[in-house]
Amino acid sequence: MIKGNILNVFTEEIYPAEITMENGIIKCVKPVKEDLKGCIVPGFIDAHIHIESSMITPSRFAEVVVPHGTTGVVADPHEIANVMGIGGIKYMINDSSSVPLKVFFTAPSCVPATPFETSGSVLSSVEIDKLLKNDEIVALGEMMNFPGVIGEDPEVLKKIETAKKHRKPVDGHAPLLTGSDLCKYIAAGISTDHECTNPREAREKRQKGMKIMLREGSSAKNLADLLSVGGDFIVSDDKHPEDLLQGHIDVMLRKAIKLGLDPVKAIKMVTLNPAQHYSLNNGAIQPGKSADLVIVDDIEKLNVKKVYIGGELVSEKGKVLFNVKPLTVESTFILNKKTGKDFEVSSTNDAEKVRVIDVIEGQLLTEESEEVLPVENHNIQPKVGEDILKIAVVERYGHNRITNAFIRGFGLKNGAIASSVAHDSHNIIVVGSNGKDMAHAVNLILENKGGLSAIDETSCYSLKLPIAGLMSVESAEEVSLKLKNLHQAAKAMGSNLESPFMTLSFMALLVIPKLKISDQGLFNGESFQFVDLIK
Repeated sequence: MIKGNILNVFTEEIYPAEITMENGIIKCVKPVKEDLKGCIVPGFIDAHIHIESSMITPSRFAEVVVPHGTTGVVADPHEIANVMGIGGIKYMINDSSSVPLKVFFTAPSCVPATPFETSGSVLSSVEIDKLLKNDEIVALGEMMNFPGVIGEDPEVLKKIETAKKHRKPVDGHAPLLTGSDLCKYIAAGISTDHECTNPREAREKRQKGMKIMLREGSSAKNLADLLSVGGDFIVSDDKHPEDLLQGHIDVMLRKAIKLGLDPVKAIKMVTLNPAQHYSLNNGAIQPGKSADLVIVDDIEKLNVKKVYIGGELVSEKGKVLFNVKPLTVESTFILNKKTGKDFEVSSTNDAEKVRVIDVIEGQLLTEESEEVLPVENHNIQPKVGEDILKIAVVERYGHNRITNAFIRGFGLKNGAIASSVAHDSHNIIVVGSNGKDMAHAVNLILENKGGLSAIDETSCYSLKLPIAGLMSVESAEEVSLKLKNLHQAAKAMGSNLESPFMTLSFMALLVIPKLKISDQGLFNGESFQFVDLIK
């Protein structure tokens, strides 16, 4: 039994009450006439997150977010599914089952995300049907292939119909989609979107009935821009470990409240709303619901004192009260070591006009520009002094394929940084001032069976991510420290990006416009087709 001032998310009232529990379920909520301190709110639910982007396993993720009041998440495991398929999803389910955090999963709808990149697996509508039969799978994951929906691709539509058959919602992913194309996308049965970046886009989608997820991640931060339009959920999407150490949903709630959102309405966006949308048995202090409760000082400051999941005290005073022992997997890399020559772009001319990827700080979107680059020894050269660097994607699944291009915005004056986290197929992506350092950075990742690296003439830093090249078995604190060293190394090389490795990981995400890169070529995310590097 617990007593406190409870937040009733149905009536939006706060009043003193006594909560009795039995077998992890709320049995009764009885108002009392007592002067009680603090407030009891439903456990926080992140309605859309890719745990893999935290670079720690689900069990390690639980270890860091539960003390901040997170009692449940809806996780889309399409990162690891792109690498390991069904086996990767089973890993996520099995590892998360060892901790109290309630991790609900969606069935990844786009593995691979597009046919324009090489992934480690393919999930057809047959596999999707099998996944959706499981209770742990609560929805069809974000439908990134919006051209496939609009163009009525039979396999894409079959996946959506399969979700409808199982009476499970379909999450959306439709950046900048508008007009009749948006109407067709929604009419197919897609109900949410977390990719809005401006009020006009969010307003149109809300007007057409979509539920809008206000995203505040490590790379994409859209909460402040969209709050005036409103939304249905507050989500993180992708969070790096150093940010998680500062907080999770509690931090996003405080920001939303500071920006003017009513505290009760904000809390409903991370409790009742996601629970109702995904048919979860939590999200409210209600008889029959799971006793997932958070005790805070008040609903504006939201300083978490205690956390209960299934009626059990799992965190107190910022400390977890459960043990964590992450599971492991075999290496998933099949490629040869690289040399500097692998990162050359040949030409017989004295100079070449090329397309350049332009990074936008704090956004997943990029722009496209063109530059005339010099040619030396039949090799197109970057203009390091003008922040035009080399970028490449190295295929990791046994085909030995590399695409080279040029990018502006990373600011490196020397050296290279590389990552096996490269959404969504997670081939190795590398940016650098020269081919030799790029090869060294890639080879170090191969040696570590996955991870991040930063290399120059005098220093070498790395973070091992042996779980599918995406996650570490170490704690968030340990991973954060190594990531901090990598960020410092990147800044010492000249980068002024806030999160250079997170930004790098999205340069291969073809479903986000405008110009991106895959192992198969340079890709325009608006026309959804390959384009030539040399114009």
